[in-house]
Amino acid sequence: MARTVKGGTDARRERWKGHREARRAEFVEATIRAVAAHGPEVGMDEIAAAAGVSKPVLYRHFTDKSDLYLAVGQRGTEMLMDKMVPAISHEGPIRARIRGIVDAYLSVIEENPNLYRFVVRKSFTDRPVEQDVVQEDKQLIAAALARLLGDYLRAFDMDSGGAEPWAHALVGMVQNAGDWWLDRQSMTRASLSDYLATIIWHAIDGLLRSAGVALDPDAPLVTDFTEEPARLRLVNGEET
Repeated sequence: MARTVKGGTDARRERWKGHREARRAEFVEATIRAVAAHGPEVGMDEIAAAAGVSKPVLYRHFTDKSDLYLAVGQRGTEMLMDKMVPAISHEGPIRARIRGIVDAYLSVIEENPNLYRFVVRKSFTDRPVEQDVVQEDKQLIAAALARLLGDYLRAFDMDSGGAEPWAHALVGMVQNAGDWWLDRQSMTRASLSDYLATIIWHAIDGLLRSAGVALDPDAPLVTDFTEEPARLRLVNGEET
């Protein structure tokens, strides 16, 4: 049976949509390269040059500079979560897991400092944007941490109601410390990761001990919560 006109139109529309999405993705990557080379105050001329096209071609694929900014911010979120999700999901001793999560975040901003500043400062936008990319990143990371903290608190028969504010507080602390470090560079990333992991571990340790629970920070912790937490003991020394 011959293809209907409607069917042919739909197929062409889907092909054109796919082409436009692919071109937008190419221009986003070109923008990231231009930001890396020219800094967060990059202009459309530099971006067009990095993409190998004219500015009118860019504007055929993005409504305005703010539209391009949001697309770059969403790509930045993907890059961040590509590092953060495996770190949060990684099994192992609790202190090492904390350090791994902190270091994953710091590694992204260290490797992409100009991109980070570009997204945070919003100086590229030519109109107010309703979507706050930075806040969305914080929400995503905090939500993942809250689930992890909540699971462990419940596994230890503790109130998990504080998991969400704890997660947001931790994310805010690491982000603010990262902002300071990115501008100052007065210590290595490894040193900052160690400092922050130590602070976070002692906060968690204090919370657990307030409920009569002590953990070996260098012992493996399971993520299968149908089993007893590894090497969990009461503060009075009785094994659980």
